[in-house]
Amino acid sequence: MSDLKTQFEKAKESIMALAERPDNDTLLKLYALYKQGSEGDVTGDKPGFFDFVGNAKYEAWEKLKGTKQDEAMKKYVDLVKKLAG
Repeated sequence: MSDLKTQFEKAKESIMALAERPDNDTLLKLYALYKQGSEGDVTGDKPGFFDFVGNAKYEAWEKLKGTKQDEAMKKYVDLVKKLAG
């Protein structure tokens, strides 16, 4: 496993141990970066109009379309480090 993937997996674990829950915008950014880093560009159909949470997650991930997985992993790791302080 590459060093970046190891850092990415450790960041995924450490996000659960944060003392404070990040605000919703930060949570969406974390979600989108994680999905882009682990799966690549957004897939599947956009959730229905009344699925507000699903829509927000889908749209946040969709904004990262075209971002390389390694770049998304790096940004995710950096954001988690910043939040962990």
